[in-house]
Amino acid sequence: MKATENTRPLEGKVVLDLTTALAGPYATLLLAGLGATVIKVENPAVGGDSSRNNAPYVGADGPQLTRSDEDDMSISFLGRARNKQSITLNLKDPRGRALFLELARDADVVVENYAAGTADRLGIGYDDVRAVNADVIYTSISGFGAQGGTAKAMDSIVQALSGVMFTAGEPDSAPVRFGLPVGDLLAPLFAVIGTLAAVLEVERGGPGQQVDVSMLGALTSLLSIEPFDAYEQVGMATRTGNEVPRLAPFGIFRARDGWVSVSAPTDRFTAGVFAAIGRPELGEDPRFADRDGRVRNADQLHRILEEWTCARSRREAVDVLTSCGAPAAEVREPADAIRDPGVRGRGEVVELMHPSLGPTGVAGPGVPISFSAMDASLDRPAPRLGEHTEQILLERTGLTTEDIEKLRADGVV
Repeated sequence: MKATENTRPLEGKVVLDLTTALAGPYATLLLAGLGATVIKVENPAVGGDSSRNNAPYVGADGPQLTRSDEDDMSISFLGRARNKQSITLNLKDPRGRALFLELARDADVVVENYAAGTADRLGIGYDDVRAVNADVIYTSISGFGAQGGTAKAMDSIVQALSGVMFTAGEPDSAPVRFGLPVGDLLAPLFAVIGTLAAVLEVERGGPGQQVDVSMLGALTSLLSIEPFDAYEQVGMATRTGNEVPRLAPFGIFRARDGWVSVSAPTDRFTAGVFAAIGRPELGEDPRFADRDGRVRNADQLHRILEEWTCARSRREAVDVLTSCGAPAAEVREPADAIRDPGVRGRGEVVELMHPSLGPTGVAGPGVPISFSAMDASLDRPAPRLGEHTEQILLERTGLTTEDIEKLRADGVV
């Protein structure tokens, strides 16, 4: 069938979402944005996904730190649960587990981010689901992979173990936690890539399988893009604050009203920097005439550049640098960055919607992928806890309304 602008890549695929917090829900958010029917399974005994209770909240009175009305919803959850359906199932109850496996019979994908081994103990692990659906793709996101680990897989713990805390900050300073929860955000990206690859394998006649992604492995794998072990062996600094030891001119430089980022390590870009600061003759200076020389003499080169940026506003410095062909940008505050009309226009950042109150005025992530002949977007608000329980069970199991009410009274749904 030829794709149309209204076709979504994963249209018709059903995903059972056993995830909570951030790493798992972000993976299923992307799958939902790509068009999959995502059925979020939440525990009625604990109030559902833990992120439903993340401050701040938003309601009729706007964002606030505490709930003041039953309509108030966590901004975290509003962002992570869009385009999903919510069903409540107590998976510790044999009846809840049986209902989950019944739903799994017709699912294409199951995604979970329990600690390693938890899903198996609950009777909903890969082997349990495969027994009822041999073609299922069962994606597991955990701190340390299927073999497990000794530490709790919180993002800050993963950052600590990955080494990234000693890549930022000045030499000899305390370790620096990356401002975004990068462990929680990188693992779901790899999980989605693995899931889509496994779905393609099934579609061409291959077997269903488990996709196993480790938060620590995902983050450490990216860390190794920079050869820190080689830096150590050749005596190069491995921690240099806002600079990179193999690039110059490169870094964050103070301006009169803030900071400017410059990334100009090639000969052509460096010539643009020298032209911008009115010192073209530096291109003939033996210290700066070639890339290796600039790296060896980076401290001197960066002092010259910062003397120039300090005398100018961010905007003025960036305008002059870019007009001369040197890559440069103002260093923006997060709140300013998410208002960028370019990312808003492309739907990469969008306004979050409350399920009953409508627009919130609060920004959240869109799907940062554009297709020429398909759609990918998050156009439905996050569901209330268990909002779709009856609908899903009536449509996808043999239960009646009376059966569901009995299960609800027993705390199973």
